[in-house]
Formats: sequence, structure tokens, C-alpha cells
Amino acid sequence: MLKVGLTGGIGAGKSEVSRLLVECGAVLIDADRIAREVVAPGTPGLAAVVEAFGEEILAEDGTLNRPALGSIVFADPEKLAVLNSIVHPLVGARSRELEEAAAEDAVVVHDVPLLTENGLAPLYDVVVVVDAPPTTQLDRLVRLRGMTEQDARARMAAQATREQRLKIADIVIDNDVPLERLEQRVKEVWAELHRRAHASQQPPAE
Repeated sequence: MLKVGLTGGIGAGKSEVSRLLVECGAVLIDADRIAREVVAPGTPGLAAVVEAFGEEILAEDGTLNRPALGSIVFADPEKLAVLNSIVHPLVGARSRELEEAAAEDAVVVHDVPLLTENGLAPLYDVVVVVDAPPTTQLDRLVRLRGMTEQDARARMAAQATREQRLKIADIVIDNDVPLERLEQRVKEVWAELHRRAHASQQPPAE
């Protein structure tokens, strides 16, 4: 098994890269999706978040009101740290369960937005960083996700810098390119990951 950490700044297009890797044959473990699951209604995770931040972060139907919570934590590093201390251990435990269920020769891609920030690079055999200039990130967040420029800049500022992400990268995927070029680059990266996964399965030469 090859454990791959996939990361990138908000708006860099990491989701598109993870989708393309799955098409190639990767097993995807999406930390964002798991983070939603562990705070679903009725979970201990949601109860802990409500205890920390109050009932006002709940929607009328009892689900987590993400925009309301986001407006609280992204403006306050201490509150963001509290939220992370609740959610991250739950996400880590579920991720390990899913990884253990994968085949021995699988390329398991962990899509982890805050891999750099949380010092998680040593957990993976390979770290892949999806890269785009901050100007491109900002444009995508405002134009495609409907964020205000102020909110988009705050979200970007709460994350690691581009330089910090690139420093931990084993492989970089430039996503400030047309889709056809991105698809070709992902195929190249997949070939390398597949090669490494199978090389790790070979018995050592005598």
C-alpha cells in the first residue's frame, strides 16, 4: 500500500485532482467528507461542537450550520484551534479504519486540506501538493463559490502559505492550467504513484 497525502490551499482545485486520481484507480479518503460525517446529527462530535460554541451554530433542522460556525472560527485562531481539537481526532480515527480496509497494493490518497498546518506530512509515503497562485485561488473563491473577497481572503489567511505547502511537497501538480493539461499531469503522477506502490510490494533482492 502506498499512502499519499494530497493537499492544497482553498481554491487550488484539489477536489478536481482527487476526482481524476480516483478515475485512475486511487482509493480516496476525503478528510472533508469525513469531517462532515463525524459532526452529523446525533454524533458525539456534534454534541462536543455545540458544547464548545453554543446552540447558535445549529440550523433549524438540527444539522451543523457551517457558515455560522465558519464565521466564528475563521476570525479567531483560538476558536479555530478548539474546533480542530474536537474534529481532527475523530477524522483521524475514521481515516485509519478506511485505510485498513483497502487492498495491500492500493494507492490510498488522503485528501487533507490542513495537512501542512497540522504537520501531518510524516504520516504519508508521498505528499502531493496541488498548487495555484493566490490570485487564482481568490478569483475561484469569489467567482465560483460566491464568497465575498473579504471572506475568501480570511479563509486563505487561516491556512499555510503557498511556500509552506511547497516546502513539504514530494510531487507538485500545477493547477493554474487548462483542464486538458491538468488531466495529463495527473496521469503522469498516477503512473509514478502506481510504480511506487508496486515497488513497495516487491520482495527484496537476494
